[in-house]
Amino acid sequence: MTMDLFSQFASSTSLGIPLILLAMLIPWLLFPPHSTRWVNNRLLTSQNWFLTTFTKQIFLPLNPPAHKWAFLLTSLMAFLLSMNLLGLLPYTFTPTTQLSINLGLALPLWLATVLVGFRNQFNHSLAHFLPEGTPTPLIPVLILIETISLFIRPLALGVRLTANLTAGHLLIHLISSAVSAIFSLSPTASMLTFAVLVLLTILEIAVAMIQAYVFVLLLSLYLQENT
Repeated sequence: MTMDLFSQFASSTSLGIPLILLAMLIPWLLFPPHSTRWVNNRLLTSQNWFLTTFTKQIFLPLNPPAHKWAFLLTSLMAFLLSMNLLGLLPYTFTPTTQLSINLGLALPLWLATVLVGFRNQFNHSLAHFLPEGTPTPLIPVLILIETISLFIRPLALGVRLTANLTAGHLLIHLISSAVSAIFSLSPTASMLTFAVLVLLTILEIAVAMIQAYVFVLLLSLYLQENT
């Protein structure tokens, strides 16, 4: 039972090729190509509106030097959002339920923000490790705490995204299994359970969108500290 429950998170292979690579490429193929027409269709208009609104929402509080990251973070948001939502479809695989994938996204981007800070404002970045006016006996302890809190950021980014999506998929799997299991015993209870499943699916759609936004938002906050 436990193996069946968690087998949905195992990446399948076909002809020796991990299908997780295909699952990560499909979201990019679904985006419509750029059109040379003067008037865009509804799909392109909606896409442009979403990307423009998201970019303004994320980068409005940031300093002008951080605006160079607009294309990267907007692409990351579209990528995460597409993978999270496509993973809710039946018989699909969600790459963002893998901690290795999420850490592979979080660690380089977090490290890039830290390196930008040390390159542009070295003294200011070092000052984060030791607040002004700290008593002398507490200096080693505070430096250790601030160092740990700095290095735990990419781990928190990856674990947060993985845990929220994994928990949602497990709940959907358990409740959908209960619907079919109790239908022969009590159709009324089965229909009530199905209603709960529909509500949970709507909640998971919201969670998939929110977690992608939170991932990029936290990266933008780390970037703001270092620019």
